Order: sequence, then structure tokens, then C-alpha cells
Amino acid sequence: MISYILRRLLFMIPTLIGITFLVFMLVALSPGGIGAALTAQAGGQMTSQRGVALAKARLEDRYGLDDPAPVQYIRWLGRISPIKTGTRDLIGPSGETIRRPKPFKAPPLWEWFAKDLPRARASQLSVASDSPDDLRIETFKRADRLYADARAEYISSLTAMKQGLGDYAKARDIRGGADAKGQGRPSVLKNYPPDQASPEWSVLKKPAEKALADYQGALDAREDLIVAFNARPYRRAGLSIIPGVLSVAAPDLGTTFSTQRPVIDLVKDHLPVTLLINAIAFPIIYLIAIPGGMLAATKRGSALDVVLGMLFIALWSFPVVLAGVLAIGFLASNDYLGAFPVSGLHSNAAPQMRWLPGSGADGRFSVGYVVDTVWHMCLPVLCLVYGGFAILSKQCRAAMLDNFSADYVRTAKAKGVAPRDVILRHVFRNSLLPLITMFVTIFPAMLAGSVVIEKIFSVPGMGTLILRSIADRDRELLLANTLMIAAVNLLALLLADILYALADPRVAYD
Repeated sequence: MISYILRRLLFMIPTLIGITFLVFMLVALSPGGIGAALTAQAGGQMTSQRGVALAKARLEDRYGLDDPAPVQYIRWLGRISPIKTGTRDLIGPSGETIRRPKPFKAPPLWEWFAKDLPRARASQLSVASDSPDDLRIETFKRADRLYADARAEYISSLTAMKQGLGDYAKARDIRGGADAKGQGRPSVLKNYPPDQASPEWSVLKKPAEKALADYQGALDAREDLIVAFNARPYRRAGLSIIPGVLSVAAPDLGTTFSTQRPVIDLVKDHLPVTLLINAIAFPIIYLIAIPGGMLAATKRGSALDVVLGMLFIALWSFPVVLAGVLAIGFLASNDYLGAFPVSGLHSNAAPQMRWLPGSGADGRFSVGYVVDTVWHMCLPVLCLVYGGFAILSKQCRAAMLDNFSADYVRTAKAKGVAPRDVILRHVFRNSLLPLITMFVTIFPAMLAGSVVIEKIFSVPGMGTLILRSIADRDRELLLANTLMIAAVNLLALLLADILYALADPRVAYD
């Protein structure tokens, strides 16, 4: 069994890589791709030309949007892997990961305008790892700010240069020399010698020279930032195995673009809510559905069997969306019953409440934080559980009826075994395999959450977080959710195999 579990755990790694790669490429191949989605959002937040250039520079440094999609995926895979290569990252004061600034590309077709590509000068910063903490932090912040400004200036001038190359290609009637945005295509233009005598060349030369000058400035600012980074203004992440080459650190799920918060912090905020609701809902489903299925199987054809079957099927047929809307309209609305809250998991005054019901120092009675939370969860849990009775009870009933006609049951009855023991120790135990299968299929929902129910009742769970990642086109948040849900599904399948062996001695993995 141990060797089987280890093999399954090892096989999960390529499976997770395949799942996340497919999701990553689907996002990358969508209209506009990953970069267009993020930069479009950046443009919506920063309407000035410099603001857009600054946002684009940050996005390229953080996500590597100027690289092909497979390269971006490999870089993301390296961040979530616990095994790191290269220089160790730093952990900022807010828990964000700070990485060494990566190289950026030179202006396209620079050889048309200069004999040699500009190179970075030696940094003039004088700060070391043994300098005072305040000095290192202040130097790093200043270098980071100057580097961001230099990169934004370079991005802005580079955009102007590409636009000039597009105008040059159109004026020279070079087929395919400009893309749909009117920017030049270096891969096409490099096949044509530059016509320096044309009037379009003089128009192109000015933004090209400025792009080269800004490229030099960005290189110099990067060298200063590297010196400030190497001074270690903040604590380093993980443990070093081979200094500067190999280290081990916690997986980095990245920072969301929409909220500028670490993804792991958002997961910590939303996951407990989903786990709490599902930890209450799933036991209720099993405590009602399985005894109902057992009663229906033992009383096959009776009025109880018919009534339970009709009731569970009727509940299963009722749409969850309609049930949620009706629950809010009739059970929560003050125009009708008004017995439950409309949305959320806590009242506005919940943070100031006592933990348990009782009177406070002012003599006023308070229902307490626990009761207030349970009161808010009633309607979401009700809508989450009622549809799960039918499938589980019908599956339990069918499995038990199949085992009632087995030879070992007739033998047990002939030996005089008590009917209760026949049902519980023989029939029900051998009917557990399909129930285990049902359990592991709904178990991952404890992590993914119920998107519909959380949306209706404004519950800040994982379902809401997934919807936000899609609506905000936040790549890091979407990939993190995909990774976690896929991992839980794979672990649930492994759990099913283990439970099969525990429930049925005939199942072995030797």
C-alpha cells in the first residue's frame, strides 16, 4: 500500500503540470492573450500615457509578457515549485515576494541606428549586506522607484519607435511589415535593408535614438537595483542548498494584479468560509441520505420507500437558483417571514460581539459571534444540502438491494444472524464502495465552493474568488485556483483507493 501511494503521489506531478498548462494556454490563446488582458486592465486604471507605460513595465517584469507563452508558463512553474534555482528571492514587509530584476530585451532593429548596443555601466551605489537596515531598505526603495521610472520611460519610447517602424513599413510598401496595431514587425523588416535616404527614415530616426538612450538608462537603473537587491534589505526566502544556484522555499502563488495582494493571502481569507459551510453541509447530506437509502432498501416497495423516493427526487429537481431566490424573498425578506439574514456570514456588529450568548458589561444581551454565524449560514447550507439527498440515497438503496440477494446474505440469515447485524455488518459494509465513489466526487467541492450559492447569498468563499479571478482576468489568481482544485481532485481519487481497501478486504494494491 505504501509503495502504491508513493507512486500515485509522484504521478500527480505530471498530471498537475498538464492541467495547469492547458488552462494557461487557453488563457494565452484567448482573444488578445494574457498580455492584452492585463495591459487593457492597466490602461483602464491609468489613463495617462506614462501611467500605461509604467503599468506595462511592471507587468513585463512581473509576468514576462514580452516572452512566448510557454516561456511564461515555465517561469510560473518555477515560482510554484519548492525547488528554486538562481538567486534567492526576498520577502517584503507585506509578505510579497521580491525577485531579482530580470533582463529585458533591446530595441528591435537597433543595428539600423547604432554600431554597438548600449551596455550597462558599473553601479555607483555603495551599500552592502552589513549596512544598517534602514539604509538598505531606503536604498532599495529608491533604486526600485528609479528603475520603475526608467523602465516606463523605455517602454514609452519603445512604443513610439515601433509605431515609427510601422509607419516606415507602410510608406515603403513593405508587405507584412506592420501589424494590426500599426506597429512594425522586426521579423519582416530585418529582411529589407534600411533606406536612409528616404524622408520616412528621418522621421523614424528620432524615436529610435531616444529608445536606445532610454534603453541605456534602464540598464543603468537595473544595475543599481541589483546592487540594492544583493544588499538584502529584507529577509531571504527559503533555505539555500547550493548558494546562488539551488535553494528550497515555499511555493509562491504570485501577486494578484487586481488587488496587488499575495494570492495566498486571498486564499487564506476565502478558504475557511467555504470549508466551514461545506463541513456543516456534507455531514447533513450523509446523515439524512444514507439512513434514508437504508430504510428504503429494507422497506422496499412500502409506502416509506415510495414517499422517500418521491421527496428526494422532488427536492433534487428543484433548481438551486430558484430555491435561493425564494429563500431570500420569503424567509429573509422583512415583507414576509424575515427570520434570516439576507446576505453575508456575519452581522455588522459581529466583531464587537461576545463569543457565546450572554449579557455584556452594559447589561445588554448578545446572541454571540457563534450563534450569529450559524444564523447567517442557515439559508446557504439549506440550499447546499437539499439537492444532494436524492443521488446519494438512491445510490445507497440500489447498492444495498443488490447485496440483499447475494449468497453470503442468505447464508448469514440461514445461520441465524440477527437482521440488524445482517444489514449493518454484511449488506451495508459491502455497499460502501459506490458510496465512497460518490463521496470523493463531491469532496473537492469543499475547496472549490459553490459558485451559485455564494453569489446569491454574497458569501465570500472560494467560489466568489474564482468568479473574481475570471472577471478581473487575473492570471495568477486563476492559475492558483486551478492548481488547488486539481490537486484536491487527485488527492480525493487517492483517498478513494485507500478507502476501498479499508472497506473491502478483497481490494489490495500489492
